[in-house]
Amino acid sequence: MRLPTLFRLAALATLFGLAAFSLPAQDQSSDDVAAAARKAREQQKNAPKPKKVLTNDDIAPANTNAPASGAAKTEGQQAGQAKDENAENDPKSEAYWRKRFQKTRDQIAQSEKELDVLQRELDKNQVQYYNDPQQALMQQHDRSDINENTAKIDAKKKEIESLKQQLSDMEDDLRKAGGDPGWAR
Repeated sequence: MRLPTLFRLAALATLFGLAAFSLPAQDQSSDDVAAAARKAREQQKNAPKPKKVLTNDDIAPANTNAPASGAAKTEGQQAGQAKDENAENDPKSEAYWRKRFQKTRDQIAQSEKELDVLQRELDKNQVQYYNDPQQALMQQHDRSDINENTAKIDAKKKEIESLKQQLSDMEDDLRKAGGDPGWAR
């Protein structure tokens, strides 16, 4: 009986001894990792910054009439912007027509989204169940919410047709003004 207990104690002492030797090694390895991380951060701080790569956007065009100063460059940009604004207001320019067509197409898209939402609400109201019997009876005879949604849908459909007609009229106006039909796209 004493012999198995003695073996157990010896095995237990051996395990504790091995554990004691492995703990400092683990602490040392974690200290080594922390030291390596600190060293890597210091190297990054001391590393030279990467040099700037020049692209075509950084280089000014080779124009002998181009001003050399930055202030003159901004004046040139302002003049270019003014020219673009004038082009957008000139009925014979491409920018003017593209802007008009895009505005009308955006209005049509917005109206179609609103129509889709109204149709979904109408569908929901047609199959809606009311827990309150008084409300159910009133809606059964009245159907005011369904009638209101139907009226809104009809008005939105008329608005979309009107916008599509405006788009068609603008295409005719573009042809009459002598513009390129591609500007309507």
